[in-house]
Formats: sequence, structure tokens, C-alpha cells
Amino acid sequence: MATPSGSPSPTFNNPDQLDLQHQLMDHDATLMVTEEVSLTLGGDNLLIVDERSMRKAERGCCGLTSKPGNFPDWAPNSRSDHDLTVCGLLSSTAKSTHSIAVYNVLDADLSPEGLTITYADHASKHDVSVTAVRYPFAEAQRPAVESWTNKLLDAAYGSAKRYKRLKVLVNPFGGQGHAVKLYSTYAAPVFAAARCHVDVQETTHGGHAIDIVEKLDINAYDAIVCCSGDGLPYEVFNGLAKKPNAQEALAKMAVAMVPCGSGNAMAWNLCGTGSVSVSALTIVKGVRTPMDLVSVTQGMTRTLSFLSQSFGIIAESDLGTDDIRWMGAHRFTYGFLKRVMHGAVYPCDLAVKVAIDGKQAIKDHYNTYAQSQPHGRPEETTEEQAGGLPELAYGTVLDDLPKDWEVIPAETLGNFYAGKMAIVSKDTNFFPASLPNDGLMDVVTVDGTLSRLTTLKMMTEIPEGGFFDMPDVKIRKAVAYRLVPREKEGYISIDGESVPFEAFQAEVHKGLGTVLSKSGHLYEADGPRA
Repeated sequence: MATPSGSPSPTFNNPDQLDLQHQLMDHDATLMVTEEVSLTLGGDNLLIVDERSMRKAERGCCGLTSKPGNFPDWAPNSRSDHDLTVCGLLSSTAKSTHSIAVYNVLDADLSPEGLTITYADHASKHDVSVTAVRYPFAEAQRPAVESWTNKLLDAAYGSAKRYKRLKVLVNPFGGQGHAVKLYSTYAAPVFAAARCHVDVQETTHGGHAIDIVEKLDINAYDAIVCCSGDGLPYEVFNGLAKKPNAQEALAKMAVAMVPCGSGNAMAWNLCGTGSVSVSALTIVKGVRTPMDLVSVTQGMTRTLSFLSQSFGIIAESDLGTDDIRWMGAHRFTYGFLKRVMHGAVYPCDLAVKVAIDGKQAIKDHYNTYAQSQPHGRPEETTEEQAGGLPELAYGTVLDDLPKDWEVIPAETLGNFYAGKMAIVSKDTNFFPASLPNDGLMDVVTVDGTLSRLTTLKMMTEIPEGGFFDMPDVKIRKAVAYRLVPREKEGYISIDGESVPFEAFQAEVHKGLGTVLSKSGHLYEADGPRA
């Protein structure tokens, strides 16, 4: 799980802990670069102990760093050091000890100049920057250095693939027009230092990513990285869905996000952060993870949803405030409060194929899944993943309503929200029981006739983690549902995108999509309270 700040795994910073950790290391995990310098792999950290005296003439052999945006574009087997400056790893004391989180190690390379270890260092509370240390070694040490370096990289990457091939799509209009700069300044250096093979393309209009991905060779890349808000991943999944071999494409091609938009839910769920640089690090170390996708039908149209579908006050507060986008995230709060004060209700006909009802049963389901062994997604596809999108088990919104679905009274509905990810925006863990690959979506309904005070209390309880357990919040685990608006005008949101205001039906497909995630198992969000 990520820390609340979304920062990478912490390093040891207590000298006593460092000494104890050093004593417990297996000797095979320690590389003596010189008689005074040792590099030790242990637990989650790389421990560097430098016992050299600190004469100025000796400072050039260690400690190289580069700030974001100035890191050279390293070729796979070469290093360019003209932009590197002396790093303050060596202190003025006789013995310097430094710890680097193994997770943060991006690369390790042997060259005539020595062993260079490149890693992501904390540049601020929420960001990292590319940094490197170098130690020369004698040629006679090369076999030992090579063996130790392989151990370091194995520990640093685990089951994640190294040197990923990334198709990077940048929405130049994302992040209030700053997406291109955010990517080039904070994400690109991390990808370069990790020796990822990167193909960058800017989108030019809405729907452009669908066209790009539909024609993309799925064997040429390991992942598609969306530098945007949640709109671009929505297009990417639907571009893959348009391929004749849609199931194979969705299973083989992982989707990831560098957060450059307003919502950035995918990054918060899979990377545990809204930071561009930390998200890039998480993508480099990301594990292929199967994720459920949801088919949404309206008339004869079928689209895929990866995040959520909303109707009622949430959709109105989001899509109904486009005219005040200059307010940023505050526009949603303004829209919400305005509708609460007017006591808005959104009547509809609602039927749900319920799988799990009752909050305790949902918590039990979550805990069972969380304690199970994660099942990563192999790169090879199976025969079952051949062909186009899977058939709809429950038909479309145009078919007769299945008789075993539960009809839910919704004449005074205030809010309908169905989710496949836990976090819908920063500090908004709306679906804490949501799981990536359980074949179920969380359906939340709230009556619109509740008092204003109760409704406002609900919204303040979301960041505090108390929303799930509030008695007026109805939550069901479902495999499908149908919603038919009774009014003629309004808003329906699919993954934050506006769709026609008409009847729609949703159905979950277990493990249809693939993403890169930090854990390979759970979202980077707190689950429901015990």
C-alpha cells in the first residue's frame, strides 16, 4: 500500500537501525568495492558504507546526481556524464552511511568508469528525481561486481519487467495545458534512466486515442501510458476494444497513467499518488495486473468503462459545471452544494443483479480477496482470450429485463454511483471495498429526500473513511444493472465522460483488461473499516 503522500517506500534513516541491518546481512549480499567502501543488499534497502577519509581529492569517485529535466538520454549500453554533478553522499565524517530503497533503484550499469547505480531519490515530500552514484572497481573484480549487480536488479524489479516498451500518449490539453511540460520534466527522465524504450505521441482531439490504439501493434509495446486525466485511459480501453482480437489486445496490452489531468483516479488507485514523477517510477516497477472492465450499452452502442458510472447529484455536479471549469476542483463542490440546497432528486427505474448484499458480507468478501495470493497476468494470451469482446451474459438495455434482478425503488433517488475502482479523485475513496479482479462492481445508492445536514455529512465522511458504514448509504456488490431515467434531460457520466441521457445497462467482465499496478493485487487505498 502507498503512504498517504504517495511517496515511494521509505529508507532507513536511523543510524542504529542501519548498523543492525548491516550486521544481519548475508555476506554474499555485500560487495566490497574497495577496502573502505561496501554495498550491501538487505531487506528492502541498499546500504552504502563509505569509510574513506574525506579529503577533497577523493570526492570525485562517488556521488553523482542530476536534477529533473537534465538527465541525459542514456543509450542501453552507454553513459553520458557531462550533466552529472557531485552528490553529497560523502559527509565530513570519517564514516558515511547511506541507504537507498531497493524499490527506487532504476538501473545498474558497468562501464570503464565503474559501477553506476541509478535511482529515484526524494526531491520533495511528494516527488522524486533521478540520481546516480558511481564507484570504480578493479578489472579483477568484474565477475563479482557483475554477479552482485544482477542480484541488485533482480531485487529492484522482482516480477516486474525491466526496460519496458512504452507507447506514451500525451493529451496536450490535460492539466490546464501543462501535460506536455509535466511529462517531459518529471516522467521522461525516470523512463530514460530506467532504460525504457519510449514512443511519445500527442493527441490532437477528443477520440484521437481511440483511433491510435485501434491501429496499434499490440506486439510492439508492453504498455500504453496515458499522460492525462481519466479521459485518455477511457479512450485507450475502447480503442483496444475495437480491434478484431479485442480480448487478446486487452489482455496483452497493459494500460497505465501519468497523472496530468484533474481527476487522475487511475494513478491514485494503481500508483497511490498524484505525483507525475512517483507515478513514472511506479510504472517502471509496475506489475501486470488483470482488471475487470464493464460493458455499458445504450441502444445499439456498447462501450467499456474502467472507473465508474454515475447518475444523479454526482454526475450533475461534475458534468453540469463545465461552464465554470476555471474554478478547478472547487467547481464540483460548488455544484454539489447548489444541488443539495435545492433538494434535487433524480427519479429513475433501477434493477440490479445483486451478488453480495449487506455491508458485513461485503467486508468479508473484501478481506478474503485481500488475504488471497495475487494472480498476475502473464504476457502470453490463452485460447479463451481470442476473438472480439466477450458476449453479453445479460443482453443489452434493449432486451427484456432478466426476472432474477432486484428492482430497487428509485422514485426519489438522490445519487447512483457504480464503481470498479476505489478512489474516484484525490482524497475521495468512494468505493473502499472495490477490488481490481473480483468480477463485481460496487453499486451505491442514496435517497434524495435525506436532510441537507445528513447529505453534507456523507460527503465529509468520505475522506475520513466513515462513508461506507453510514446507515443511509446503500451498497451492493453487483454483476450487472439497468437504469432508466424518468426525466427528459440530465447527465450520465461514464468514467467522467458525458454520454446521452437515456437508458443504459452495465455488465462486468472479470479480468478483461490489464493494467500496471504497484501491488499487483489491491488498489492503493484503504479498505472498508473492520
